[in-house]
Amino acid sequence: MKSDEKTKHKMVAKKTCLVKRELRYIDDESIAERVGGITSEFIKGFELLRKYDLAATFFGSARCKLNSKSYQFAVDLAHRLSDSGFTIITGGAAGVMEAANKGACEAGGNSVGVNIELPKKQSGNNYTTDSEDFDHFFTRKVMLTYASEVYVYFPGGFGTLDEFFEIATLIQTKKIESIPIILVGKEFWTPLLEWIKKDLINKHHTVSDGDVNIYTLVDSVDEAYDVIINKVCE
Repeated sequence: MKSDEKTKHKMVAKKTCLVKRELRYIDDESIAERVGGITSEFIKGFELLRKYDLAATFFGSARCKLNSKSYQFAVDLAHRLSDSGFTIITGGAAGVMEAANKGACEAGGNSVGVNIELPKKQSGNNYTTDSEDFDHFFTRKVMLTYASEVYVYFPGGFGTLDEFFEIATLIQTKKIESIPIILVGKEFWTPLLEWIKKDLINKHHTVSDGDVNIYTLVDSVDEAYDVIINKVCE
């Protein structure tokens, strides 16, 4: 009986990961072509962003509706920052991204979209003055964070949270400078921040007390604008 169980286990166990199995059927030319495509995305992204100096990157849900508080907040904040000389950079799609681009566009400022090509087509919004499309999420994420002096996070889903934790980790580990992270909306962010403090810091000790200073929580356009100007100009 034990022998049969061992045999069954061996038959089920996978010996290689998915990536290794896929790479068996990719020749050197295909690998070079794939790497070349990734390199070209980095090049076109850096060429896009090197044209702009002072910048703020806005993150948030593409599902945010036109009549929502977050949408109007993003429009107003982006407009004010644009008036103050900031280029506004977003993921270039709908929701919060559209709102931020709209605010910058209406202010007559630079409004940049860094869009992602998805299986279910994600169209760019109509409020960008400059944009590029990317096939890989990781190259796009580099571009969204490469040229900015501040990162502004509105309520969002997995993508927004992924981008927030990645930047927080890079700052925590000092892989990038301590650039301000602004979290917009106390109702949305407070439960997550309380969990970080209660469980990660106090209970499991996986995050240091000082790491909560990486980000700042705000709840109004005026507060967000003042914090950004003070932190960027200090």
